[in-house]
Amino acid sequence: MTTSATRRRIEERLAELHERIAAVAVGPEERVYRSGDGYLDAGTVGEVVDRLAIAVVTVDGDSHAVGDHEVAVPLHSVAKVFTYGRVLADLGPEAVLARVGVEPSGDAFNTLRVDERTMRPYNPMVNAGALVTTSLVAGADPAERFARVLATLRAFAGDDPLVVDRDTLEAELATADRNRGTAYLLRSAGLLSGDVEAVLLRYLQQCSVHVTTAQLARMAATLANGGTNPLTGERALPRRRVRDVLSVMHTCGMYDYAGEWAFEVGFPAKGGVGGLILAVIPGKMGIAVWSPGLDVYGNSVRGVQVCRELSARLGLHVFAGEEEDALLTPAQPAAEPPVDLAALEIAAREETTGPIGRRRRALRRPGRSGRS
Repeated sequence: MTTSATRRRIEERLAELHERIAAVAVGPEERVYRSGDGYLDAGTVGEVVDRLAIAVVTVDGDSHAVGDHEVAVPLHSVAKVFTYGRVLADLGPEAVLARVGVEPSGDAFNTLRVDERTMRPYNPMVNAGALVTTSLVAGADPAERFARVLATLRAFAGDDPLVVDRDTLEAELATADRNRGTAYLLRSAGLLSGDVEAVLLRYLQQCSVHVTTAQLARMAATLANGGTNPLTGERALPRRRVRDVLSVMHTCGMYDYAGEWAFEVGFPAKGGVGGLILAVIPGKMGIAVWSPGLDVYGNSVRGVQVCRELSARLGLHVFAGEEEDALLTPAQPAAEPPVDLAALEIAAREETTGPIGRRRRALRRPGRSGRS
């Protein structure tokens, strides 16, 4: 069980982290997603951009939260994690793999591409793959299929009365042309069967379920606890299927930022355009972060920075040793700041277009390589 000293330490370090990250100025490239309106410049939406919530639930069931953790926002793409787990449990991995792969795509979440080797969507975390997994949920009719998805979400959250927000759903349905087109293309390739409009509706329904950061942390803790909710004791997903889900989250959950995330942060996670990030430290805790300002990848700017700090300073990287864990143990936070690969990438691009880059390109021109 978590000791009182550990609880105090978690509260203090989360409060310090929240205070520091919440003070970060809004960047010029930050955007906010609003259902029905799409992506808006951060400067046009007021103070909502820099709101921040952090919640942690341990596998012992201890809950901690700071900031705006009771604000309910749409799950959006975070829902993909739980629908994927549901169909893995229903059908088994072989049947699911026949329709959708587990390879990182290197593309944005709404890419229309499929893996040309297998002619399947790359993975269930991109929209095309999530539409396929949504179509695979078992049930006698569309209503029963969605009811099973909603029951799964509620089991992960601890039987909280999670519901679809009707305004969000209507706004998403009115602007769903790209997802609708993707679904019809998938059906033409034999990857999606049945009524396309019914599948699209179920997909947008699950995306329109509202959760608080505190609720999402409980859902993450259920994954961290092998599929058993640490607060209710209810098994939401078989342990073996949790392993499958976490593996795909680790390699594909952050889309075209997934490789950098695995190196830089190093724990399974899934982001959504509403500013939520779900993160899992297997065997230890679930983490949820919400802040609506988005980066160029569609991930929460402050949410990503919180996760960087949890990994680098507080030792929660999955490959870190127990002696580095400064949240659950008395270890001191690391002095070394998190690596910001995105900033390094920008610097590398500038170097490529500057005088050094021009000299390097000149060395690669025919006749300059030393070979005739």
